[in-house]
Order: sequence, then structure tokens, then C-alpha cells
Amino acid sequence: QVQLVESGGGLVQAGGSLTLSCTASGSISSINTMGWYRQAPGNQRELVATITSDGFTIYADSVKGRFTISRANAKTVFLQMISLKPEDTAAYYCNVRNRGFPKYDYWGQGTQVTVSS
Repeated sequence: QVQLVESGGGLVQAGGSLTLSCTASGSISSINTMGWYRQAPGNQRELVATITSDGFTIYADSVKGRFTISRANAKTVFLQMISLKPEDTAAYYCNVRNRGFPKYDYWGQGTQVTVSS
């Protein structure tokens, strides 16, 4: 069974920075896409950033220039967040998926990021 464990969330003032980490345990293929999504109360879960095995990245417009996604290997992904804004407050979820073979889609439990004004 694959589990994703996130860390690095917390409370920070506006303008501050945080780095989230996520590591997958268990067996997954080396070719996959890892990403971060977030969900604020009353809102739907939304994409923050994703990164493929070969380093292709996608960012939400709202975080471009402030957030950077990177990965250490097939199982570990980071999200560096700078110039945080109160509207970045949300639960952040790590995801790893492969739409090829073997197909899989796993989610972490989430880590809370709170940005005070």
C-alpha cells in the first residue's frame, strides 16, 4: 500500500515563506507525476503545481512566480512558497499519479498552511 506523508505546513505571516515536503512509501513506478493541490474551507480542491518525472512543471496562475515545485526522486516532492498571502491559506495535499501502466493515483492526508495578515 502506498502512503504519502506531507510535512512543513504551519502558521506564517503574510510575506513569509514555507517549504512543504512529501514522501511516498511503498512501491510506485519511477515514471509519474507528483503534485500539490489545496483546498480552502468552502472551496473545491484546486491544483497548485505538478511536476513530471522529467521535470515538466505546471503552476496555477495564482502562484506563478511565488511557488516552486521540485522533486528529489520518484517518491519525494517539495513545494517552496515565498511571498505568501492570506489567500494561500488552505489544506495542501500531495498527489502522485501515473496515467499509464501501472495506473495509480494516491493522495496524502494534507498539511495545513495558514497565512495571517
